[in-house]
Amino acid sequence: MFEPIALQAAPPEWTAVAPAIILGLTGLLLLVIDSINTGEENSALLASISTVGALFAFAVAGWFLVEGTGQSQTGGAITLYGDALVVDGMSLFFTLIFTIVAAMVCIASLDYVAEQRYQAEFYSLVLFATTGMTLMSMSNSLATAFVSLELASLPSYALVGFLKDNKGSVEAALKYFLIGAVSSAVFAFGISLVYAVTGSLLLADVASALGGSTEMVGVLGIGVLMILGGFAFKTASVPFHFWAPEAYEGAPAPISAFLSSASKAAGFAIAFRVFFEAFPLAKLPTGVDWVLAFQVLAVVTMTLGNFAAATQENVKRMLAYSSIGHAGYALIGLAAITANGPNANVLGASMAHLMVYGFMNTGAFLFIALAEHWGVGRTFEDYNGLGSKAPMACVAMSVFMFSLAGLPPFGGFFSKYVLFMSAIESGFWWLAAVGAVNSALSLFYYSRVVKAIWIEDASPSLEIGSKPVGLYTAVIFAAVGTLLLLPGFRPVIETAQTVATALF
Repeated sequence: MFEPIALQAAPPEWTAVAPAIILGLTGLLLLVIDSINTGEENSALLASISTVGALFAFAVAGWFLVEGTGQSQTGGAITLYGDALVVDGMSLFFTLIFTIVAAMVCIASLDYVAEQRYQAEFYSLVLFATTGMTLMSMSNSLATAFVSLELASLPSYALVGFLKDNKGSVEAALKYFLIGAVSSAVFAFGISLVYAVTGSLLLADVASALGGSTEMVGVLGIGVLMILGGFAFKTASVPFHFWAPEAYEGAPAPISAFLSSASKAAGFAIAFRVFFEAFPLAKLPTGVDWVLAFQVLAVVTMTLGNFAAATQENVKRMLAYSSIGHAGYALIGLAAITANGPNANVLGASMAHLMVYGFMNTGAFLFIALAEHWGVGRTFEDYNGLGSKAPMACVAMSVFMFSLAGLPPFGGFFSKYVLFMSAIESGFWWLAAVGAVNSALSLFYYSRVVKAIWIEDASPSLEIGSKPVGLYTAVIFAAVGTLLLLPGFRPVIETAQTVATALF
């Protein structure tokens, strides 16, 4: 008789965190390779391994998302390690953003850090920071949120100061570290206050404790405000934004791309989970209104970021302030929330905008890295006529600028349109109006870059050297991704809104 074929056993639950494990192990592998062979000829090998590791983590996260891992159709979210971590659709969606940005930064860094020492350490720090960001999106406890935030932040401080012979890089790293240390202290103190009121650090238990009678509403309000401040620092939101222009300008341009795209998205990932799961509106006591705080933050952040960007003459600094403005747009996902409104739609729209932003903003900063590689200056005038010297890269930069401005038919137009329409459907038409006005203002300074590279006459002294393979590949890849998100935006927004539903 034939024996019955046994059904294949389900993989253990810990495999759900495979993207984070892959990133961490790849970072360690780079250090092992460098310890065995410290020769400078390892540049291509190190960049290739780090890029492949990030892409592998991206592929695994994408496969999990498509297969429904941690989603309602497969039994719901997967919780691990005493419920400290949770793998669900939202964490996988954000992991896609972190890993694809990390891959673009790693391949671009092949040429940017080719002449630098400690290249293995550079790539390892990028992957370790990405690991921390992935764990931030999976955090289901305030303690895990704090530890993962530090895991993402500490490598970032070192990466900003990686150019140790550059005074601007070292100064930016020091400012970033000091402000980050203060922010972490405020965040930790806020967590302690919430723990004092609720008696737990797990997000679900915190929410349950809020449902009962609480006598320390003031202490809870201060704790929530401090936690909000910690997230505002990570997302470069006003008034915790002042580190961003300095850090982005002084850091190596690929790291500026990494921080302004992946790190910002990580801040929003953990903010979405903490505020929607630990402090749901239905259970908040009277007097604690974090939605109002985020409404103020959103308006002030997008307005100050765009107005400051419009006054800049340095292209890299302009992009730094522009990223602050885009943080204001993404904050609409937290600001346009009501007790019984279409919250999943507006949250999903914010997540989709962060996905599109990951491509177009990373590509813009990598173009800056390309210009720095050629020795082109940093002002708008220095970019005059660059289109005649490097047309392909300048076409890509034009795509980034128009998409960031929200012009059709680029991906940024659809992400902003859906985001503003979701705010209107939630009853916050004034938030959408402020966002639309700021988006129109941004067209002024984004078009200055396009005007300089295509319309202005080039300086007779403008010459560019070789076209570096790594930087060119990353810039073109980001441009293609930005364009493909135009026809592919529908599945992106539908996926984002579907996975966001699980939080409500």
